[in-house]
Amino acid sequence: MSDIHLALDGELPDDDRAEFERWLESHPDMKAQSARFERDGAILAAALAPILDEPVPSRLTKLASGEVKPRRSWTISLRNAAAAAVVFVAGGIAGYFIASSGSFNEEDLADRLAENAIGAYVTFTASLPHAVDVGADDRAYLEGWLSKRTGLKIIAPDLAASGFELLGGRILPSGENIAALLVYKDKSGNQLSIYMVGEGGEKAKGTYTPEEGGPTAIYWMNKGFGCAIVGSLPRGQLAEVARNAWRQMVEAGAVG
Repeated sequence: MSDIHLALDGELPDDDRAEFERWLESHPDMKAQSARFERDGAILAAALAPILDEPVPSRLTKLASGEVKPRRSWTISLRNAAAAAVVFVAGGIAGYFIASSGSFNEEDLADRLAENAIGAYVTFTASLPHAVDVGADDRAYLEGWLSKRTGLKIIAPDLAASGFELLGGRILPSGENIAALLVYKDKSGNQLSIYMVGEGGEKAKGTYTPEEGGPTAIYWMNKGFGCAIVGSLPRGQLAEVARNAWRQMVEAGAVG
């Protein structure tokens, strides 16, 4: 697997383009998949065109101008997963729009980290089998690929002791940054994700559950690093998995 989506989105660096094209020619199945993605993208773009041409809602322009403060409640519920997908497909425009306003305090940054992580979980993790861009069959390649794209040292924690198997990962837009998403699943079908991005203020940690219900995020934040583990497991079980994952990331030097 290689950077098919980056190539289709025009985001693959020029230095990588020739190598990618050679790889694609030597993998006919991936070349066919790339063509299928390109067709799907054209269909999706046509379907979303009327939405993207709509004016920005006044509540968002007021948020950017500082007239109103961002709400702490999480507004993307499972029934609005399609709307969340529109945000990600549009290249993270809303995330960039909000991040550029510069009006967030530390509490808001933590909330935004948790909300983005939950949005990614709802949009991608809950849409198996298409949750990942790069599979877990080559963990070293996956970690290197995510690290290169995000500028972070990404390690994929081994959660087998907690009953979870790594399926793979993908990258996502996150304001001016790129976030990494790792996706896991257990034998009962429970899913969880680890969302990591190179942004964050002072050290902070906490648990965030949307007022409307849904998956829970357990997050950590430090200068230049934010991480949230999201799932719909019982709170105690999710906390145990999160501690296991965080310990491995610390021991590997991925976080300070």
